[in-house]
Amino acid sequence: QVQLVESGGGLVQAGDSLTLSCAASGRTFSTYAMGWFRQVPGMERQFVAGISRSGSDTAYADPVKGRFTISRDNAKDILYLQMNSLRPEDTAVYSCAAGDTVPPMTRGRALRYWGQGTQVTVSS
Repeated sequence: QVQLVESGGGLVQAGDSLTLSCAASGRTFSTYAMGWFRQVPGMERQFVAGISRSGSDTAYADPVKGRFTISRDNAKDILYLQMNSLRPEDTAVYSCAAGDTVPPMTRGRALRYWGQGTQVTVSS
């Protein structure tokens, strides 16, 4: 079992930056690929970004490429999502997830554990 707890969400203005954190406890954090997903009420959950176990490989959804950066600190068991140049369409509940590898994660598959999510609201 891995427990995941997100933090760092909030209300910001368009163009602002925000950093989300996902603290992991339980089984060894470094044995999982990690990802960030987001969901708007009434819509399907979307992949945002993924990172391999070592942090050497990353993947991003097209809408966030060049603006968001995923990273991890395996010594501290924390996953991050640095979000720059935020837009109103980035408004969603952001959740972190632990999985096997990044490629299936980008399709929403092979995910084992989820956090409860943190709300990000971007005003125009």
